[in-house]
Amino acid sequence: MWSLYTLIWMLIGIALGVGFTFLINKLGQKGISLRLYEWIIGIAGLILFLFTIQNFYTAFQEFYSQAAYMFLLVTGLPAIILMLVSWQLVTRRIKAQS
Repeated sequence: MWSLYTLIWMLIGIALGVGFTFLINKLGQKGISLRLYEWIIGIAGLILFLFTIQNFYTAFQEFYSQAAYMFLLVTGLPAIILMLVSWQLVTRRIKAQS
């Protein structure tokens, strides 16, 4: 029924819900609007990062540690790059408007 794997994803889901709510409230308070492509790049990076976490955890459960570390490199690094690109697009646009 409930396993550690289920509990981890439930906690990740709760953290994502709280995080998105906090993000949207902060953006609204500061008067920052995001472009559609910034949302798409950021969400794609987040989905790829969650995919990386899931496969990293699963590979360790199956005792394939080398595959787990390669998965961090192959999908985790592009996920972080996508999220950083989205963040930089927003900050540079805000600085240009000021």
